[in-house]
Amino acid sequence: MRFNKTRTNLQQKSGFSNGMKWYFCGEQVFVFNPLLTLHLIFYNVFLLLYTLAIRIAALWNGKAQRWVNGRKALWNELQVLQQRGPGKLVWMHCASLGEFEQGRPLIEAIRKNYPHTRILITFFSPSGYEIRKNYEGADWVFYLPMDSAKAAARFVDLVKPDLVLWVKYEYWYYFLVTLKKRQIPTLLISGIFRHNQPFFKWYGRLHRYMLESFHHLFIQSEASQELLASIGFTANVSISGDTRFDRVATIAENAAPIPIAETFCGHHPVIVAGSTWLEDEEELDHYANTHTDIRFIIAPHEISEERLREVEKLFKHSVRYSELQAEGGAAADHAEANVLIIDNIGMLSRLYRYATIAYIGGGFGEDGVHNVLEAAVYGKPVVFGPEYAKYAEAVSLVELGAAFSVPYALELEQVFNRLLQDTAHYEQCCKASAGYVNENRGATEKIMQYIREKRFLDN
Repeated sequence: MRFNKTRTNLQQKSGFSNGMKWYFCGEQVFVFNPLLTLHLIFYNVFLLLYTLAIRIAALWNGKAQRWVNGRKALWNELQVLQQRGPGKLVWMHCASLGEFEQGRPLIEAIRKNYPHTRILITFFSPSGYEIRKNYEGADWVFYLPMDSAKAAARFVDLVKPDLVLWVKYEYWYYFLVTLKKRQIPTLLISGIFRHNQPFFKWYGRLHRYMLESFHHLFIQSEASQELLASIGFTANVSISGDTRFDRVATIAENAAPIPIAETFCGHHPVIVAGSTWLEDEEELDHYANTHTDIRFIIAPHEISEERLREVEKLFKHSVRYSELQAEGGAAADHAEANVLIIDNIGMLSRLYRYATIAYIGGGFGEDGVHNVLEAAVYGKPVVFGPEYAKYAEAVSLVELGAAFSVPYALELEQVFNRLLQDTAHYEQCCKASAGYVNENRGATEKIMQYIREKRFLDN
């Protein structure tokens, strides 16, 4: 084994930080760091246990089964990339559907500005892949292989991306360090950081290596910028905002009407409850059952037959969207119904336009409230449960008086009553909601400007 003469040369070559022993052999740099080695052992154990757990869960859980089955023939499917032809390729990775919607404005901007560029999108979760596997804005949509040194190297060899976009979060060590090793520009899009994440802990060196793999970090807020600065990330960090503001604005501007919903609502006050879970519906049912003059539109987060029956059991005067659709949209046979249950996917963002008040589900669960911006873009007051602190847009809307967090049904009903009865209060909330979205648009253009300046996609 030959050792290099200076440690400085190794640091420049590897890009890693101080505080470790360096070894050099031929053209390959080996870095021995006992703490990092221990972290990698734990990381690989985690990957092994995660894969094992999801394969066991697939025996009875449909989502886990889709995760496993979707990857069975993945490497054979990926071979199509070997015949991709000339031109630059952009690879965007999304954890799930929400992250896809976050990255979508940037993909569409790239398509517009670089029409000959090829687009690859990968998902980790079935809930994103299954819904967007036929997305027309991409040339290919695949699952992401499970992380490993071998899989990452094989995947990058097949794809040969010219630019990689990693949306918001979900960091996979081997993929990211492989991209860094190959010197492929990799951008974090709409990143957001919290003090309780591993990056900012004494044991977070492995995660900090992942951050070092990014060419640039486009983040949402000053709070995230301050956290990154506390661990030495300053030069390649920009506050761009959240691309979701651009996405929801585009949806609202191009939203086609939904005649069945419009007829059902008529001239009544309307509460649209989107992405709801059972816990949300149990907070809403009493108000809906006792205020039959108000129209409710309930869009459950999951629409299995079991979930739909749970909703129907709670809401006494309800009808499914598919029933009205089968009857040509006529509601004559359901004159007593004041609750419309949405039993399809993809309509929710357009339904909020009919709301007098929007209720966003998820706030009574551990994962927290779902996308509040889809409703706020229409200038609607937003209501949700108590779990929202890790979502910056929900926090901001509460601070502005455009959103309300409620811990239980009685307070929920009080909020609804005031919004429906106090016109001045209601209009103030609507103005604050719409203003917040409009003021935060523009993240997509900031990132596109950076891509143009760096000439990542120029021929």
